[in-house]
Amino acid sequence: MADLSSTDAAYLREAIAWAQKGVDAGGSAFGAVIVRTHDADGEPLAEPERVVAVHNVVLQTTDITAHAEVHALREACRALGTIDLGGCTLYSSCEPCPMCFSAIHWANVDRIVYGATIADADRCGFRELPISNRDMKRLGGAPVEVDGPHLRDEAVAVFDAFVERGGTTY
Repeated sequence: MADLSSTDAAYLREAIAWAQKGVDAGGSAFGAVIVRTHDADGEPLAEPERVVAVHNVVLQTTDITAHAEVHALREACRALGTIDLGGCTLYSSCEPCPMCFSAIHWANVDRIVYGATIADADRCGFRELPISNRDMKRLGGAPVEVDGPHLRDEAVAVFDAFVERGGTTY
C-alpha cells in the first residue's frame, strides 16, 4: 500500500470528520466524500473537485441502505446528473461493506480510499459481513482501485466515541 498523498489525506480526514458529525447528530460513525479527479474524457482536472460530503443517515431516515457511501453516491449522481461516476474517488471513514462496494462498482467509481477496516466496524458491534474490499475486487473482477486502510487510528477514534455514547448498531 502506497503512502497517502496530502490531498488524499485531507479528503479522508474530511470523511472522518463527517463520520463524527454523524455521531454528534445521534447517528452512526460513518462518513464519505466523493471527489471528481478526471473529466468525462478521462483527463485529469487541474484541481480535484469535491462533489459531496455526507454521513450515514440510516437511523435518521429508517433506511437500512442509507450507509454513508450509498448516500454519497446518490447525492453525487444527482449533483452530476449521471449514474456514471467514472473519474471520481470515494473517500470513506471505513472500508465499504459489500452492499456499498457493489454500489461503488455499479457507479463506476475509479478509486476507494478508506480509513478504518470492515473488521474494525465489526468489533464495534456493527453486523458486518467480514469480506474485505480487496477480496470483493478479486472475486468480482471489479476495476475499482482499493486504497486503505489509512489514518486508521483517527477513524477508529470515531467508532470509540460512538460506542462510548451508546450508539445504536445494526
